[in-house]
Amino acid sequence: MTLLVALVTPEREIWSGSAGLVIAKTIDGDIGILTGHAPVIGVLTPGSLVRILQTEEDDVVAAVTGGFLSVADDRVSVLAAEADLGSEVDVQAVRSELDRLQAESGTVAPTAAAEPSGVVYARALLRAAGQSD
Repeated sequence: MTLLVALVTPEREIWSGSAGLVIAKTIDGDIGILTGHAPVIGVLTPGSLVRILQTEEDDVVAAVTGGFLSVADDRVSVLAAEADLGSEVDVQAVRSELDRLQAESGTVAPTAAAEPSGVVYARALLRAAGQSD
């Protein structure tokens, strides 16, 4: 059996398909979803990653600004305010945007709680693309 997964934003469907495992970070901690998981609704942590593992070698990684995760009957819905697949991230553009946002806020490495939401999301985009910030 597999999970049916949909990652959507108000503007569009980012990704959908089947997977063996979904891992997300909620405000209550990390959650891993396998087939047969009990129904659950979770609030996604802003600036976190959602990993959708199709096979051991093939996975989808997306950055999310926040949102919700819903699980029921082997269906996983990730409803994000904004999300982007790591494979589609323009790393150079995100690094430039991160530099600009940090310059505007006057901080380079504040605590995560004090960072502007744009900085938090830019860092998540870089992590989704496999880059460090």
